[in-house]
Amino acid sequence: MRRRIALLVAATTSLVLVAFLLPLALLISRGAESSAVSTAVGRSQALVPLVAVGSDDQVGLVIDQMHADGYAAAVALPDGRRLGDDLPVRAATAAGAQASTVVRTGDGDALIRQPVFREDGTAVIAVRVPRAMLHEGVVRAWLVLTALALVLVVLSLLVADRLARSMTRPITDLAHTAERLGHGDLDARVVPGGPDEVREVGLAVNRLAARIRELLASEREAVADLSHRLRTPVTALRLDAEALADPEERARLGGDVDELARQVDALIRDARRPVREGAQARCDARSVVEERVGFWRLLAEEQGRRLDLELPARPCLVRVDAGDLGAVLDALLGNGIAHTPEGTALSVTVRPEPSGGALVVVADEGAGFSDPAVLARGQSRAGSTGLGLDIVRRTAAASGGEMRIGTSPVGGATVTVRLGPPSP
Repeated sequence: MRRRIALLVAATTSLVLVAFLLPLALLISRGAESSAVSTAVGRSQALVPLVAVGSDDQVGLVIDQMHADGYAAAVALPDGRRLGDDLPVRAATAAGAQASTVVRTGDGDALIRQPVFREDGTAVIAVRVPRAMLHEGVVRAWLVLTALALVLVVLSLLVADRLARSMTRPITDLAHTAERLGHGDLDARVVPGGPDEVREVGLAVNRLAARIRELLASEREAVADLSHRLRTPVTALRLDAEALADPEERARLGGDVDELARQVDALIRDARRPVREGAQARCDARSVVEERVGFWRLLAEEQGRRLDLELPARPCLVRVDAGDLGAVLDALLGNGIAHTPEGTALSVTVRPEPSGGALVVVADEGAGFSDPAVLARGQSRAGSTGLGLDIVRRTAAASGGEMRIGTSPVGGATVTVRLGPPSP
């Protein structure tokens, strides 16, 4: 914006200066010509009395003096004689006698003709003013005008820059505050300033940030309160499960209740998580994947599964919280183990992306996805709640990436999770 304002002021100033200085430059040129011609006419007037009553020698002396001063002068006498330089002049007849005239020659000089009336006829004095004398001082004046124009343009640009800076600084601060808010810093506020319109926008952004903070706090408190309320029925379910007589059924239901309790605790932790963590979350995908694969490897070995792991040589930062990425690995590996026969091999691969972030690929050698609606949230299939892949999808989208499902080279299921790079 500052550049545009500066360009606008420069263009406007230039147009004004051109409209003013061009006529002034032409006026200076015409004035110099007029002054030179007036001077030459005055010099020619000095010859008039000498031509009228003086001798030829006296006329010749004045012509020589004028020649030394840069003028060319000649006198055409009525008897046909010519004195001085070779100029296009001849004596005038009585009928052709005229007043003093000034004409321009083909080479740009000025030729002044002055009639002198004598007893024997009319003589004519001719004085040529060279073009250099007609434009003497014009170039210097034009240079002064050009320098003055440049100074005015520079001054106008300096003033425009100061004015533009006072206008754009509040807008820049407003943009920085909006960026901080976008990164999750809800404490960011705008210091209102600048024009009235920009000031109003800054106040509106401050009100919006305060309102967002209130809504997020209210939502998180509501989720946390609901999660706390769930603990009572979870405790009742645990007591009911422990009261079962069948040990196997008691163990199975107890495990389900424990898992439900863990999910409730995770929900409370998410609700209590600081607001900024979501926008500035980051972790090393390499270490998180390695840790979660190590956890699932024990179960895979018990079921006779081969669990391959391919990791990059260096840390791979992604815009995901370590707990969320761990939940993604748990969901994918849990689905792979739950929905494939024992002994089915699994593989996990982490590959860094050229533009930042990483690809996490989980594949198995099972039968693959048989239902294209596998991503439909909340639909139970083969004992699944249908929420696992939706958690993976939402986590990937929150990081700026995506989730894709496909078929592995051996016909099994493949889930590719692209995680975006961390915020700068």
